[in-house]
Amino acid sequence: MKENLKEKPKQSFCRWNRCRSLAVKKGKSLMLLLLATVLCALWAGLQAAEIKDSESAAHGTDASMYSVVDTYTFPGFKVIQFDLPVLSVYSYLLISEGEAFMVDPVRDISAYLEVIKKEGVTVKGVYLTHSHADFVAGHIEMMKALYCPIYQSKKSGVHYKIEPLEEGSTVEVGKALIKFIETPGHTPDGMCALVYSKDKPDMPELTFTGDVLFIGSVGRPDLIGGDTSAAWLASAMFDSWTNKLSKLPDSVKVFPAHGAGSLCGAHLSSDPVSTIGKERASNPYLVHSKRSEFVTALLEGLPEAPQYFKHNAKMNKEGPVLVDWNAALPAEITPSSELSDITKYYVIDLRDAKAYAEGHIPNSVNIAARGRLETWVGIMAPWGAKAVLIGAEAELKEGLYRLHRVGYTADILNFETWKKAGLSVTVGSPILPRELYDLMQKGDAPVVVDVRLPSEWMALRIGTVLNLPLNHLAELSAQLNPSEPVVVVCNSAYRSSMAVGVLERRGFKHARNLEGGSEAWISAGLPVFEAAKSGSGASAAPKKHVRLPERISASDLKRMMMDLPGTFEIVDIRPPEFFKDYSLPGSLNADVADVISNPAYLVGAGPLILVDRDGSLAMAAAGILSQKTERSVKVLYGGLDAYWSETQGASGSGVQAMPKAAAPAMQPAAPAVTPSAPAPAPPASEPAKPKKKSAGC
Repeated sequence: MKENLKEKPKQSFCRWNRCRSLAVKKGKSLMLLLLATVLCALWAGLQAAEIKDSESAAHGTDASMYSVVDTYTFPGFKVIQFDLPVLSVYSYLLISEGEAFMVDPVRDISAYLEVIKKEGVTVKGVYLTHSHADFVAGHIEMMKALYCPIYQSKKSGVHYKIEPLEEGSTVEVGKALIKFIETPGHTPDGMCALVYSKDKPDMPELTFTGDVLFIGSVGRPDLIGGDTSAAWLASAMFDSWTNKLSKLPDSVKVFPAHGAGSLCGAHLSSDPVSTIGKERASNPYLVHSKRSEFVTALLEGLPEAPQYFKHNAKMNKEGPVLVDWNAALPAEITPSSELSDITKYYVIDLRDAKAYAEGHIPNSVNIAARGRLETWVGIMAPWGAKAVLIGAEAELKEGLYRLHRVGYTADILNFETWKKAGLSVTVGSPILPRELYDLMQKGDAPVVVDVRLPSEWMALRIGTVLNLPLNHLAELSAQLNPSEPVVVVCNSAYRSSMAVGVLERRGFKHARNLEGGSEAWISAGLPVFEAAKSGSGASAAPKKHVRLPERISASDLKRMMMDLPGTFEIVDIRPPEFFKDYSLPGSLNADVADVISNPAYLVGAGPLILVDRDGSLAMAAAGILSQKTERSVKVLYGGLDAYWSETQGASGSGVQAMPKAAAPAMQPAAPAVTPSAPAPAPPASEPAKPKKKSAGC
């Protein structure tokens, strides 16, 4: 199925080119050429419609590697932001005048060291914003590699030497002054770092918020356990925001420790940076001005924390042992039928779902390296179990390396070695979407189990199917008959392939995976059931899952520009020469082809609003984007022609005929974004948006 998914873009691209060629041959205008391109792309996008989730967002080939999101420049210093998509972790390097300060590193620090060497700086210290639980931190590795001190709250209770921080502590890094404030809430020892330029010591430029304040969310308060109640921490979080962070100027940049997909909070934004002002206006948790309402909102609907969190927290407090990251691959264990004994081993197959289905060690579980390997091993493999990794040499090397990030170690065995030993192999039999659909129509289908989270299942599903979430599938499968066939399904077949192994370990002999998952089901044009709307009854009729853009009137857009500035993004897709004459205030100019293809337009805290002359091309482009993102995409209805006519009271007057001086609601435009630009340039007062996003799967 992986190969088929790769082939579709090529076919769509060929159809796209044929549309373009046809327009050229017929001598149509440039606008017709662009419109043909857009409509063909829209058709291809509808054919490949997908269910997107934070899980599949970390399935890109480079999602397991660090990347530099961006470098943010401030008076006298700069901040380099690192991203590790599979763990949704942000780390930072603050640099000024040859000195640097490391913030919240992950255990494997080689990516940081490369940048430090390239920058030619001396690291004055490594700072942990709090006691991390979702990964093994790199503070001990940094201390040993660079002989730098560790800065941490004096309330952390750690077993290694630190430079203890308390309310009002300061550290100087070149021309940057860092002041620390105590902000409990996610953990009792949470601290935020406010960074000032020494030239403006009374005006903070940014804050490293750790897990206290995220973009669009706040840190969850239920991970500590023991005698510390989640309600108490939630109340402390309310105080940290109300009495400290909310007092900061709106312009202060917010740099959190996690982004979308992290289990340290709920509903995190994929934006890498924000401001106090934006969070004050748009963060759904911060709208609650009453303590009881805030606490209730924070405790409601939290996802279950993986069982490895408490063990990682313990490791971080004790000081993780150093890892030999350059060690050679250890010797393979001897192939033995005992590996299928679930009381002795937890066997993890790192290959993709297709290879796993073609043959795997009996009772092994497919946790493919292409996804969130670290998190899923931490969820599924009991801490302390004798783990064995299965795969090819490159997969084994990668798996061992990445599992150090969450504190797991394992033995290894190449699957070819197992086969050569002549030992038993279990062969799977994935079922195609059309085959399953036909069986469902005839009434001959087996029980279908959706292993996604309940919220995903309730929102959209492929029919009348049972929801048994993957993290509890082992115990919940007691509801099923292991001698009867069962089909498991998720969004992309990553989790459902894992579910096949879980069921086999529970004695199921006929567990089948829906090949390609719900995404393949939708791409095949098969119907889905969506959640019932309020008052419409217990269920809804099956519908095709097609996302469409919204239209916004000129008057509504004008009100948004006046009342809610900074909460949305306007992109004008007209040619640069027209944009230079006049544009909407705050709008950016971009080529329509770039808007369609650049993933930077798919993310943002607020809606993306497309405008053109009359709304036609913008609607086509927005239709394409709506198939790719959950972000709200809107189109100015009637385009700038309608905006001028409706808002200026000049009935019948088209925008193109409007004199520049006669448009109080218009402005001379900023320079156009060229088609080759990786992303639209933000206003000068904002940090640049990320030039690269992790690929989805």
